Amino acid sequence: MARVTVLVMVMVVVMVWETRGQVNEVNSVGVRGSFITPTARWLLGIFQKYDGRSNESTPDLIRSSGYPAETHHVTTEDGYILELHRIPCGVQCVLTEEHRPRPVALLHHCLLCSSSDFVMNTPDKALAYMMADAGYDVWLTNARGNTYSRNHVHLSPEDKEFWQFSWNEMAMYDVPAVIDYVLNVTRQEDLYYVGFSMGTTVFWAMMSERPEYANKIRFMVALGPVAHVQHIAGPLGYLAPFVSQIEITMNLLGKYELLSFGPVIDRLISTFCNEQLFTSAICQNILFLICGPNPKEMNKEFLPIMLSHTPAGTSVRTVTHYLQEARSGKFQKYDFGTLGNLRQYGSLSPPSYNLSRVTVPVALFWSDNDWLADPTDVLHLVGQLPHVVYSHRVEDSKFTHLDFVWALHADKLVYHDLLRVLAQY
Repeated sequence: MARVTVLVMVMVVVMVWETRGQVNEVNSVGVRGSFITPTARWLLGIFQKYDGRSNESTPDLIRSSGYPAETHHVTTEDGYILELHRIPCGVQCVLTEEHRPRPVALLHHCLLCSSSDFVMNTPDKALAYMMADAGYDVWLTNARGNTYSRNHVHLSPEDKEFWQFSWNEMAMYDVPAVIDYVLNVTRQEDLYYVGFSMGTTVFWAMMSERPEYANKIRFMVALGPVAHVQHIAGPLGYLAPFVSQIEITMNLLGKYELLSFGPVIDRLISTFCNEQLFTSAICQNILFLICGPNPKEMNKEFLPIMLSHTPAGTSVRTVTHYLQEARSGKFQKYDFGTLGNLRQYGSLSPPSYNLSRVTVPVALFWSDNDWLADPTDVLHLVGQLPHVVYSHRVEDSKFTHLDFVWALHADKLVYHDLLRVLAQY
């Protein structure tokens, strides 16, 4: 117990130290986080037992699995520079050097996640690889403010203004910019969109506010779909009633960014969560506490890599936007308070998103044990979407939210069915 306590204390101290004034960019050699203090370098030398992949970038993880990887950048209307990762084809096309146009698939990650979450498994089980091998041109996006998208045409992550966004801005600017860029590069007229958690939220909001993009989406797949979050469970559910106090406190502390770590924390986590150490159980329990328990689907081999890439950081406002919705029970824009709403929207309350504008065909995959996409909220969403062509409840009754991208058997429980549905469109 003493060893665990000491290790936890070291991690907390370094976490605080490393996130002070950090510009966590991806450098030229593909290591996550280029800012390393002298103290951090000293600590890196102490922890020698780690999986080297934990500090690799998403493109490096893809290449190490035998797939081609590309990095692209796109600038949004409001100046954020987003990094995209592309798997243009599967292993077979690399071996045969076959180059032909392929249907395009855009995958969008969850809250506090990144492009890495779709490659966190062996090639026969990770969604991005499976789609590439099935003949898709796979693009993985990164929302503003995460590990890979921390640049702006004139703002710095050190600036308060950089972090004045929620997932509403991701829906208004990020996703449309990415769609336009991907279609331009691939010379395709439309694409398949696969969203996980927040990746579905931003899609619903984009369709509501920019319905012209429906013509650019051939089909949409929603994994762990999130719109209404009135029945959210776990820590986020407990925090929802206190969202106003949280926002005030964070503003007073001058904290506008949440949970963006760098190479030292990555290295510590990869050591701390190694399946060969007894401390790995603590890592598993942290995930279970947040998203619900499902030990038999936990991929222990990839746990250090998962936790060193996630959380990938976001703005405080992105998280509090969800907490506001859990408190209000409505799927609506960010609540700036009475006076702020009058200035922003011309009304006392935030406008609700119009889900009737989601006219593209949609397939939803959801589960009973999902604390963040509760079945009651999902069924409420299904009733509001005008073109749901497939709604699938995962057969495993203990399947949790993160299982949609990390589970040992997500391929059998979700992905094979997902690919079958996509092939029909």
